[in-house]
Order: sequence, then structure tokens, then C-alpha cells
Amino acid sequence: MSELFNADQAPKPVGLYPHARQVGNLLFLSGVGPRQAGSSDIPGVELNQNGEIISYDIAAQCHSVFQNISTILAAANADWMDLVDVTVFLTNMKDDFATYNRIYAEYFSENMPCRTTVEINKLPTPIAIELKCIAALPAAKIKKEV
Repeated sequence: MSELFNADQAPKPVGLYPHARQVGNLLFLSGVGPRQAGSSDIPGVELNQNGEIISYDIAAQCHSVFQNISTILAAANADWMDLVDVTVFLTNMKDDFATYNRIYAEYFSENMPCRTTVEINKLPTPIAIELKCIAALPAAKIKKEV
């Protein structure tokens, strides 16, 4: 069984992929960034006329990306406590890790999924953070085929 999920309240994907896909009791979220739903606005980001980043606020982006993940989880009948694995991509580990790590701890204090944090050179849009998540759904949350 495999089912695709897209959340109208979350930013549209920037390519041909769903927000999430459920396979059995596992829910795989595509990479989630901090863009706001219904626009290309990125919280805390200032761009120049060429669309390049002039400045950004990693804290604002962290809060926004965590909200987007929560929205996508809800659309798939899941929640924050179902997350079991999180991969975090940062574009500036040296400057952003401490802030991101502090904010991450606020959101994950009760649920401590496995986590990997890596620095990458660039993301597809002018953002500084993206998360890739996996949730394990309890039997009561799994959609049954009719």
C-alpha cells in the first residue's frame, strides 16, 4: 500500500514530488523548507535583484520549516510525536548550527527522533535549512484499504 499526501496549507513543492508518501506504517516527507504557503516568501530572507541571498535569519527559517512539517504531518493524519528520523540540511553549519540546535531542542524535547545534520553548499531555493523526515504511524493512524 502506498499513498501520496499534499497539504494545501503547506508551500507547494518546487518539483514533481508529493509532500509525503505513506508506505505501510512509514510516512516519508519530501524535503521541507521554510517557504510560506501560497507564496514564494521565505521568512527572514532578504534577496537582491538577482534573487541571491543578501541576509537571512536562521531562527525565523527554523520556526517556519518546523511549522511546515507539522502542517504536512497533519495532512497525512500524523503528528510531531510520530517522527522517528530527521535529516537536516544547513547551508552554513559554522554560523547557524548553534541557533538551529537550540530551536530544534524546543520542538523535539518530548520526541527525540534519530537525527543527522549535514552542511551542503546550496539548496534549490534561497533557503538556509531543509528537513527530510520519516514518521512511523501507529496502527490507529494507518489508512486501511477499502
